Amino acid sequence: MNSINLIKDNIDNLTGLWKTVGAPFLSYHKNDSFEYCKIENSGWPNKLWLRNDISKKDLPDITKTMKSNSDLVLPYFNIYESKAYEILDAYGFTLKSEQVAMVLKLDQKFDLQNNLTFKKIMNEENAKIWSDLYPNAFGYVISKEILIQNHQNVHFYLVSLEEKPIGTFILFETGKTIGIHGVGVIPEMRRKGFAEEIMKFALNLSIDLEMEYAQLQASAMGKDIYTRLGFEDLFVIKNYILA
Repeated sequence: MNSINLIKDNIDNLTGLWKTVGAPFLSYHKNDSFEYCKIENSGWPNKLWLRNDISKKDLPDITKTMKSNSDLVLPYFNIYESKAYEILDAYGFTLKSEQVAMVLKLDQKFDLQNNLTFKKIMNEENAKIWSDLYPNAFGYVISKEILIQNHQNVHFYLVSLEEKPIGTFILFETGKTIGIHGVGVIPEMRRKGFAEEIMKFALNLSIDLEMEYAQLQASAMGKDIYTRLGFEDLFVIKNYILA
């Protein structure tokens, strides 16, 4: 598959996840130039994204929407070779963070240490445990209602060590592509190789699901792990907030 298709698949998986989790809450909206999802009492997904490159004519509507929906983040997919994101810099937006979109062709399984256990979230009790743990790893909340409403379409996993919950990850399928999201480990359990073990389990599971490519969006903290596992860079995502 060529890189243009891989880039499209990465964006389609990510935005498809946001649309899917927003739908049960009637929180997904779209117009001619952009889409957004804002779920009350949750720190995620709460994104506004464009279907094409940004232009100045989009800004009044974007600004109005972001002002009336606090905590929305605008991810700019830097795939157009236009530097149009500089418009955002000039119009009062602030760069909050950057991620690197990455892809791996799924063709071989990884050996596991087998010291972690993995549980797919299927009920309210486990959804609460997952939701209570997640902010410790990421600093924002995914409400348990999101897990309860979406566990058929999105795979939420709780990761434990000796029956103590320590981490999370999310899988979302679009065609033969699987997106791996929300891979996190609580601070006191970091630097022990657990994030890499979680990724290996998620990739093996993806092969069992007969997926062809794994896609993700890496923070600076996680990128080295993914590169070590064979993921390749696709493009940069610049996440903006309205100052």
